Amino acid sequence: MQNSKTLDKILTVLLIISIITASALTIYVIITPKKGEEFTEFYILGKEGKAADYPTSLSAGEEGEVIVGVVNHEYKNVSYLFRAEMENRTIGEKEIQLAHNETLEFPFTFTFPETSEKGMRKLKFFLFKENQSEGGSINASEPYRELHLWIDVR
Repeated sequence: MQNSKTLDKILTVLLIISIITASALTIYVIITPKKGEEFTEFYILGKEGKAADYPTSLSAGEEGEVIVGVVNHEYKNVSYLFRAEMENRTIGEKEIQLAHNETLEFPFTFTFPETSEKGMRKLKFFLFKENQSEGGSINASEPYRELHLWIDVR
């Protein structure tokens, strides 16, 4: 009889400990925020703010415009450097600092110089991200994201 009561008490204590542990783990899982994939959106839109009507044919000296968008989903504040290049020349740069889930869209205007060769030309857009391993500096030699737009220069 004595052994049976002792065994019941031990099993009851183990059951209570198991219930408390399961409850604590359930509360932890519910309270702890889930961290998703870390990434940055980088996109270009036409003048009307849609993924359409990009300038695809311009005369030399004629102005073209796109909207550049950057969205930070990195779960931390991040510094970026936007750079646009045409015919291996930098034609525009912008430093950007965004908090997590912050979006920035800005217009970018460009022209192909009168001296540009006629035909299809590639307008390149680069996004550089701060490098955590180099103390937060931006490594402007290795783009984090890259886009381009083909334009027929007349």
